[in-house]
Amino acid sequence: MTEPGKGRGRAAPWPLGNAGRRLAWAWPAAWSDLARAAREIIKNWVLADVAPGRLMPWLPVAFGAGIALYFAAERDPSAWATVALTVVCVVAAVLARKRPVVFPVALAFTAAAAGFATATLRTAWIAHPVLPHTAYVSVAGWVEVRQERDRSDRIVVRVQRIEGARLEQKPERVRVAVRKGTAPPVGAFVELKARLAPPLQPLRPGGYDFARDLYFQGVGASGFALGQIKLVEQPPAEQDLWLRYAAAVEGMRDAIDNRIRAVVPGDEGSIASALITGKRDAISKPLNDAMYVSSLAHVLSISGYHMAVVAGVVFFVLRAGLALIPSFASRYPIKKFAALAALAVSAFYLVLSGAEVATQRSFIMLAIVLVGVTLDRPALTFRTLAMAALAVLLLTPEAIVHPSFQMSFAATLALVAAYQNGPVWGKPDTDDSLRVRAALWGGRQIAALILASLVAGLATTPYAAYHFHRAAPYGVLANLLAMPIVSVWIMPAGIIGVLTMPFGFDGEFWRLMGQGISWMDAVALWVAGLPGAVGRITAFGIGPLLLGTAGLILVCLLRSPLRWSGGVLAVLASLWALAAPLPEVLIAPDGRAVAVRGGDGRLSMVKTGNDAFAIREWLAADGDARLPTDPSLRAGTACDGAGCLARLADGAPVSLVLSAEAFEEDCRRAAVVVSPHEGPPACAALIIDRKVWRRTGAVALTRTADGFAMLAARPPGYDRPWARAVPEASEELPTAGRRPIPRDATPREDDLEPGD
Repeated sequence: MTEPGKGRGRAAPWPLGNAGRRLAWAWPAAWSDLARAAREIIKNWVLADVAPGRLMPWLPVAFGAGIALYFAAERDPSAWATVALTVVCVVAAVLARKRPVVFPVALAFTAAAAGFATATLRTAWIAHPVLPHTAYVSVAGWVEVRQERDRSDRIVVRVQRIEGARLEQKPERVRVAVRKGTAPPVGAFVELKARLAPPLQPLRPGGYDFARDLYFQGVGASGFALGQIKLVEQPPAEQDLWLRYAAAVEGMRDAIDNRIRAVVPGDEGSIASALITGKRDAISKPLNDAMYVSSLAHVLSISGYHMAVVAGVVFFVLRAGLALIPSFASRYPIKKFAALAALAVSAFYLVLSGAEVATQRSFIMLAIVLVGVTLDRPALTFRTLAMAALAVLLLTPEAIVHPSFQMSFAATLALVAAYQNGPVWGKPDTDDSLRVRAALWGGRQIAALILASLVAGLATTPYAAYHFHRAAPYGVLANLLAMPIVSVWIMPAGIIGVLTMPFGFDGEFWRLMGQGISWMDAVALWVAGLPGAVGRITAFGIGPLLLGTAGLILVCLLRSPLRWSGGVLAVLASLWALAAPLPEVLIAPDGRAVAVRGGDGRLSMVKTGNDAFAIREWLAADGDARLPTDPSLRAGTACDGAGCLARLADGAPVSLVLSAEAFEEDCRRAAVVVSPHEGPPACAALIIDRKVWRRTGAVALTRTADGFAMLAARPPGYDRPWARAVPEASEELPTAGRRPIPRDATPREDDLEPGD
């Protein structure tokens, strides 16, 4: 082998002389040693992350990924095919159980297939008809759910009889909005006339799917009541056991709600009732908005935090009380007795609060923790969280697409990771003397609270940005000032109030609870008024959210330095989300409202009727602080009896056609023509008419070199039980609004909410 620098001819001169010659000789060997050392380090890291017991938390991740794949499918999979795929994966995993590399991979595929099959079977189990078109009907049935809200009430009726024209698909349950204060009690048998429509589809491509949410609640139509609601006497035998139970629970909740509000008036009483009974209807809108802006809205929704506080108070008080009896404490496991009592009280709190889906998930998580305490298992571990996630997803696989599930598990995962891998000062130090621990208690607790707020806030930011298009810049400050009061003052007072209510001594505890809530309200209003308190974020697609979720999982579940690869994914997800293009035209699912981005970069609205839902969602997704009633939304638009016209940033016209006479001119001159009616077959412009939006739902248009790129809420081929595909050559269906509605007996349309 020829030495570097010496060839068969004259040696080439070295720039660095002999030193350069020696470096050239050593460089290949050094590079080889460095690569070998890097491979060895990475191998050790991987082995540390796949050590015994480390892979178990990844099972719910794979299981949830299978469920997510189910919801991403364009049409419903076959149940037998998904079950067969799961069986094949199980057999493959069993055969590969002795292979150290293949077995974990086979197990991951098995969990994903099981999740896919679970979601498919769940949909098949709850299958029910969905109303395909708007109809005016007469309904008779039992009230299963009653919700009191700010401007109108809402009931869910289990249908016994429904009559109306062209009702080939008769829903089993309907959700109906009624005038404020007229909602009948749960368990009542009612007769009413209503205008029903299919559950609301996404208001924009990528928006929240209300129809999917209602489908898994068993609701096949929504609308509002026309005229008075009649209460009809029914024989007791007509009511099943579940309705009787629901009526009894609702009666108890109403009694506690009325008592709290009688003792504590105003928003303080409304929030106190929300924390105990789950009824959030009477909270004023300014305070409710301030709670969201300040990141304190999680206090109003009974979830894992409330369950943990209730169980913790009961556990601590009972265990401390039993410890005062030495003869009993030395002979019996008082810790396990306290855990069982906390579990029983938490179950009662679940029932009392209305047992909403988010509360059920929180109770399942807490129950697993408390059962672990009775079995002498560590309470706060990834294994416990994994078991809770698997239990929730097995019972309600549809929860994975719900923001409350995503945010609660993201926050809990991050907190557990911070607890296990966090700084030493965040954990108790038994070596300190009592005096030193007492001196450090306040600082340690404040630091732990700040850390918890930061960790939970960062973990839930991607989901709050994706679903609600907002961030809370001062969330840590608000939680630092308010949450200690909630934990040590408000919630304990509420627990004692419920326990003393049967004996008539609850009034003082409700007043004490109200005083603590006054402090929390003041914090929320002050923080919401700070400059830049409202962090608005423009909408982005599901891709950045999935990438950010992968980054969060890697950071939390991996133990080796490989976990920081999750930080890289989180940064890439943020850049991807910020680079998401904004649509230039947005079209409502019924073609009656259009948003056009003008030369100033902001949306202008052209619409018919009072479609505030879509406009409010579009503005939020655009990071726009304007209200649907803002006059500037009409800037650059012109309307007459035939339709409306708006212009894009390059001056191209977008037309909303309301009469057939306007089609000829607008098809010739406009770049985009939108209409709630059916347009002519030959139109030079891009036309989004009745034939199009009935198949696609909401539409977003983005300008390209060749015209417009169209993104639909329901792409071609999409056919799911909650959003059935509409044939291209379909029969004309009734148009909403042709019959007069008695306005004095009906909620105003701007009083209703999405899904009504």
